[in-house]
Amino acid sequence: MNNSIAKRLEQYTAKRLNEVLIVTLEIAGELDQIAIFKGFSSSLMRPTAFDPDVPVLPDEANILTIDRVASPYDSQSPHYIQQGLSWETIQPLLLEAGV
Repeated sequence: MNNSIAKRLEQYTAKRLNEVLIVTLEIAGELDQIAIFKGFSSSLMRPTAFDPDVPVLPDEANILTIDRVASPYDSQSPHYIQQGLSWETIQPLLLEAGV
């Protein structure tokens, strides 16, 4: 699980404290949106388990887009760094951050 998608994205935000990742995804046919900030994930559309071992972003999820947003995150007026990244297009940023 250390190299799971969720862990890598969380590690990225732990190293890039000025960024929030907003991940739009599909889990079992249902849309969800997850905010990842300072190494932690939280669903913006459904309850998030208190237990950090329960993944908010399971490996079987289908990532639709990843947006890089400047922190602090303001849902009413987000300041986007990049929008619409895919899992493939975010790879260079993860590698650059060493995750």
